[in-house]
Amino acid sequence: MPVEAEPVNKSKTYTQDEAFEAAVSYFNGDDLAARVWINKYALKDSKGNLYEQTPNDMHRRIAKEIARVEKRYPNALTEDEVFNLIKDFKYIVPQGSPMAGIGNPYQTASLSNCFVIGNSGASDSYGGIMKIDQEQVQLMKRRGGVGHDLSHIRPKGSPVKNSALTSTGIVPFMERYSNSTREVAQDGRRGALMLSVSINHPDSEDFIDAKLEQGKVTGANVSVRIDDAFMKAIKSDGEYTQKYPIFSSTPKYTKSIKARKLWKKIVHNAWKSAEPGILFWDTIINESVPDCYADLGYNTVSTNPCGEIPLCPYDSCRLLAINLFSYVEQPFTKKAKFNFELFKKHVGIAQRIMDDIIDLELEKIDVILGKIEADPEMDDVKAIEHNLWLNIKKKAEEGRRTGIGITAEGDMLAALGIQYGSEEGNAFSLQVHKTLCLEAYRASVYTAKERGAFAIFDSEREKENPFIQRIKEADEKLYYDMLEYGRRNIALLTIAPTGTTSLMTQTSSGIEPVFLPVYKRRRKVNPNDKNVRVDFVDEVGDSWEEYVVFHHRFKQWMEVNGIDTSKNFSQEELDDLVKRSPYYNATSNDVDWLSKVSMQGAIQKWVDHSISVTINLPSDVDEDLVGELYLKAWEVGCKGVTVYRDGSRSGVLISNEEKKEEKQQELLTAFPIKRPQTLEADVVRFQNNKEKWIAFIGLIEGKPYEIFTGLADDEDGILIPRWVDKGVIIKNRDEKGNSRYDFQYKNKRGYKTTIEGLSHKFNPEFWNYAKLISSTLRHGMPIDNIVELINSLQLDSESINTWKNGVGRALKRYVADGTKAKGHTCSNCNSENLIYQEGCLTCKDCGSSKCG
Repeated sequence: MPVEAEPVNKSKTYTQDEAFEAAVSYFNGDDLAARVWINKYALKDSKGNLYEQTPNDMHRRIAKEIARVEKRYPNALTEDEVFNLIKDFKYIVPQGSPMAGIGNPYQTASLSNCFVIGNSGASDSYGGIMKIDQEQVQLMKRRGGVGHDLSHIRPKGSPVKNSALTSTGIVPFMERYSNSTREVAQDGRRGALMLSVSINHPDSEDFIDAKLEQGKVTGANVSVRIDDAFMKAIKSDGEYTQKYPIFSSTPKYTKSIKARKLWKKIVHNAWKSAEPGILFWDTIINESVPDCYADLGYNTVSTNPCGEIPLCPYDSCRLLAINLFSYVEQPFTKKAKFNFELFKKHVGIAQRIMDDIIDLELEKIDVILGKIEADPEMDDVKAIEHNLWLNIKKKAEEGRRTGIGITAEGDMLAALGIQYGSEEGNAFSLQVHKTLCLEAYRASVYTAKERGAFAIFDSEREKENPFIQRIKEADEKLYYDMLEYGRRNIALLTIAPTGTTSLMTQTSSGIEPVFLPVYKRRRKVNPNDKNVRVDFVDEVGDSWEEYVVFHHRFKQWMEVNGIDTSKNFSQEELDDLVKRSPYYNATSNDVDWLSKVSMQGAIQKWVDHSISVTINLPSDVDEDLVGELYLKAWEVGCKGVTVYRDGSRSGVLISNEEKKEEKQQELLTAFPIKRPQTLEADVVRFQNNKEKWIAFIGLIEGKPYEIFTGLADDEDGILIPRWVDKGVIIKNRDEKGNSRYDFQYKNKRGYKTTIEGLSHKFNPEFWNYAKLISSTLRHGMPIDNIVELINSLQLDSESINTWKNGVGRALKRYVADGTKAKGHTCSNCNSENLIYQEGCLTCKDCGSSKCG
């Protein structure tokens, strides 16, 4: 029977204010960390009741569950032993899904952070493609990020045996999968998707260009799988042959291209928009230990959304980070040193805890399967979801894959007085990651001795693998112990991004350097209050106070060196402080780019999965540097690389400054003032204050032209089947000759069904506002400005305000990604540096996202 944990104290609940006050105290006044913890990780039920007041309660919940699993095995860790390692986010930090889900009886969700799905056999059929779509959605609703590869889809123009006669190619299915991702949310967390394709595929150029088109593929990250043959063709300026099926010895279709021409397209797009990312596929496959078992279903096909976990179909991974800063003794002093012995001990325990979490994940999957079986739907409706989780359970049970990583690399080096990106820094980081690798593998071997090896372990299959050979060369005893006892886990290590985790550890994120040691925030103030300083008055007359925020460990450096952290520093004094600190010339914008790539390649030798790292570039670098960095990454053995040029996201839709005026004029004349009788329309569903809403957005050339919205579940509301997402709006006349707007869609039998008189679904006040907003749309006002206009409307009626919010939320979907949001501040950090991303307001400073 599946086991469902009980909350630590199910009789006691806390208000948001009680928890926030206690959490702020726990985090020593850090309200951002407190809010992140409450919103994402504190135990709560579907009614919003909070069962945990501080992270200590959460850590006790997790420790209790880990200890319960430990009792099944020899030499069990106690609850207190686990608690003391994970409390205060000091040493071992379960990430994301494990933190939120372990011991959580209120949420039927997986503990896996990421999944990869895929098809075998007739995988390019429409049925196979739709099956992946449904599997993707089913995983995302359980809180998982998903990746899958599109190289199995036949290229555009290929013959097919249906009424279409020829294939549409990859791009339409990219849009489908992207749209599905945008529709799925779980507890405020939007779906995350990685789409990849092989450079060997004839449609790879279309794939590379797909995200540059406005409104297309906004719900997915995209990466290109590049093989060594393509890279060699670039260097020699040679030809490269694309095929379908890819890499087939008897392909149905071939196409010869100039490798450098396509390479320049990749580099240009990455320079312009930070995508596509690159996956060096031969390096991934050749180094992959799981691919030694490819014929048993462990052939790597894609990665998770951030690229740090290459996976086979239906495998998943759980993540855990070790806080490197906590192993620096006497930090920021001349006596600072890294405690390697304690680090080794904790890595071994962390690997053991990760294996326990797999047992807890298998229990969660049993609960999910039980829920599916108990659901009232027909068996054929439930079949795909049911089989999906059976497949995932098999891989988790058989391979027992883990994902141990790190956080606080930047702070660790600074605390030791070593400059990030220097030769000394790269060498020390390499030593730490090599130690982490050997100790994690040692723990997996000794856990196998006590608990048994993963089910298909076979030393003969692995003996020529470069990664295993590297372990043999570094530690022969470990290698021969592995031959004797096996290994508990098929693969163990990764370096993932640790966004919210690092907010709670109050350190730099993952392997990255510190973003900024000092920055400024603003908070809105009442200028009439006593002792309030007004530093800035915005365009609408609101007053703001600016205040300095120190990175937590920079502040610790100040305290160690006797610097008063409460002083009101001038900008010159702050600049001088940074120059005196170990963070000088060691931020994300300071680090030498080629040095960072070299560091990643060296560390990758000791990480059996991959590394999520971004090379940050200033806005004025040229495209050639991006190409140079990519080539260097391949040469030094990186498995993947992402380059982000400052401001490149916001430049996706406008190619250069000179075209802005021309683009604006084009926008203003894009629509006919006289409405066509029939318009294509998107159907957008959303919830607003727990009410179900529906919007019909009339489109011309994909751009919003008019909008109708209403309640979807009210007696007088608009009822439309869930599967309908498109149709047409027709302008008709009623029997009195008045204008009437009808919505028409096709039902499942192909017959047209009409919803009459959309305009009559509103009272006159609603309808008049709809006409006003539609008029601004028709005259070409940019969508973000219209959203701001709607938000600024001063309306007395509560129902009208609710309707106003609904219209704004529907239209935000059409705001171009990267558009700066004016007049907004981040609710987490008060930054004004907000942009629209996939219809949501996203803070570029702290990463917080709000879709309301």
